[in-house]
Amino acid sequence: MTLLRIVGGSVLFFVKEMTKINLKPTAGYLLIEPLDKETKTASGIYLPDNAGEKPQKGKVIAVGGVLLQDGQKVESPAKLNEVVLYKKWGGNEVKIEGKEYLFVKFEDILAIEG
Repeated sequence: MTLLRIVGGSVLFFVKEMTKINLKPTAGYLLIEPLDKETKTASGIYLPDNAGEKPQKGKVIAVGGVLLQDGQKVESPAKLNEVVLYKKWGGNEVKIEGKEYLFVKFEDILAIEG
């Protein structure tokens, strides 16, 4: 079992052996935990696991620092624990203890669920 703890914008993972992995995205990136894709259509039809597409919605679990771009400061579009929609093929996947996470650029965030 992996325990997840968020401390000051950094994500601490504690795995079975109590190894601690401290992750904080670099400037301009968010660490996102993808949410499960919908398995039921609006009309009530259940879809098999292999029929769905990649999820485009996830929860922000860590936020990188302010990005400097062409002399301008670019703040994160989302805050910790917000649910965001991101580009379909945006982000870099990383697996930790069998669970997938995404490092997504600030510019790949399309909307914040509110």
